[in-house]
Amino acid sequence: MAIANFKTNSTPTITIFIIISFFLTSSANPTTTTCNPVHHHNSSHSKCTYVKTHADCHPKGYINYLQIFYCNLSRFPQLGILVLLTWLAMLFYVLTNTASDYFCPAVEHLSKTLNLSPAIAGTTLLPLGNGAPDVFASVISFTASGDGGDIGLNSILGGAIFVSTIVVGILSLLISHRRKIVIVDKPNFIRDVVFLLFSLANLLVVIVIGKLNFWASILFASAYVIYICLVSYMHFITVKKQSIPDDDRAHDPGLPLLVRSADKLVPKKSVVMLILYVIGLPLYLPRRVTIPMITQEKWSKPFAVVSVVLAPIMLALILMGSKASVITWSLALVIGFALGACTFACTSSTMAPQKCLFLWYASGFLMSVTWAYITAEELVSLLQSLGTIIGMSPSILGLTVLAWGNSLGDLATNVAMAMHDGPDGARIAIAGCYAGPEFNVFVGLGFSFVVACWLDYLAPYVVPANLYLCETVGFLIGGLLWALVVLPNREMRLDRTLGGGLLAIYFCFLFVKIVRVVGLIDVSMSIKTL
Repeated sequence: MAIANFKTNSTPTITIFIIISFFLTSSANPTTTTCNPVHHHNSSHSKCTYVKTHADCHPKGYINYLQIFYCNLSRFPQLGILVLLTWLAMLFYVLTNTASDYFCPAVEHLSKTLNLSPAIAGTTLLPLGNGAPDVFASVISFTASGDGGDIGLNSILGGAIFVSTIVVGILSLLISHRRKIVIVDKPNFIRDVVFLLFSLANLLVVIVIGKLNFWASILFASAYVIYICLVSYMHFITVKKQSIPDDDRAHDPGLPLLVRSADKLVPKKSVVMLILYVIGLPLYLPRRVTIPMITQEKWSKPFAVVSVVLAPIMLALILMGSKASVITWSLALVIGFALGACTFACTSSTMAPQKCLFLWYASGFLMSVTWAYITAEELVSLLQSLGTIIGMSPSILGLTVLAWGNSLGDLATNVAMAMHDGPDGARIAIAGCYAGPEFNVFVGLGFSFVVACWLDYLAPYVVPANLYLCETVGFLIGGLLWALVVLPNREMRLDRTLGGGLLAIYFCFLFVKIVRVVGLIDVSMSIKTL
């Protein structure tokens, strides 16, 4: 089953959305963040001293962005913002590119090696590839200090409402504009939307209660198993009735994933692409020499040898850090050089390995997860620092910048698939628009809750106090109900009524958020007055 480049390089578009977001929120009052007292200092020297001497100003990532902004670039604040925005766009690119070029091939080959059925693979390994950036960013945010959990919740919900309204709405309008007739598979559509509503109802209960313990988080995440069982059952019934060949997986309406054709999305090489390749080499090379890849089109024996040598060393560095002992480093070096020697002696220079494939794919899977983890950790750390610098709640950044950044790739590839692959492509794209957010809510947030509860097992995890999370869930539910009512009444055809209504719902949601951020509406003061 082919899944490739489902997250396209949408860095320029991401940057535009980031600039719009900051412009719209530039007049916001400073909010309470972990390092917000830095704004009480007038001189650049005092701000730099405060950032250096207070632990709350040291983010969890590897780079101290606040120190760079307030110390190294204190005399050039505009340049500092530009540098941080550029690095933010690059982190988005690395995260999505790691998922598409490294994580997804490993997931695809693992599913084939394990002989998973299309339905099972489509609800376990493969959706993890589609939602990898969102899941990693969510897990990292929940383990971060300060407003990290708030960022994670808002990024998942923001991405879900963007995909289920903007992406589905644009697809419906484009299909209607081209006068195409696309009939969505009714049983699978109702299944996906109803389960997404069920997941949001569970999340709403968690938000209202305000806390959950370890076993409740396990129960929340494990609800996805019910969905897997239902999808498998429906897939079995479909195969039994229609006798679908095993190779016809891309047209199986029961698969809640986006199977995308890379050949139609990758532009032809040119001088510009060559320049971009050279510029991106510092981002490409470290991953290439640490993530084992054995696909025939990307097979390189030198890279394979180097990657198996460096992978254990990198894992020791990430897991142990400065606390690693001499024994740990020695063991990592011995394992790395032993694997490198075996790879050099047992592999061909022209042909990818044909034996021990599970170990190769599993190692590629593990290292791609490691890189996604590192990048997501740095991304969340940068968002928290930007929230401090501009005096804006990190939750708003998660709801807009992080959600848009992780969802624009879905918009680009879904539109391309619907326009070029005909009705079947449009059906698969629509299915992914609902199955993807469902996976992110149940697995992304569910696993994040489990990790957060495990870190402090005896005490329940306290959900960040945010009055507007319920509002976001409400708009998301409204978009789902609109689709659930309109599509069956219009014989499951994608048309302007569905698309226009979904776009209107999202822009109403965005309008409410922007109006509140710029200070025209202050709900908290109204509540206090009452």
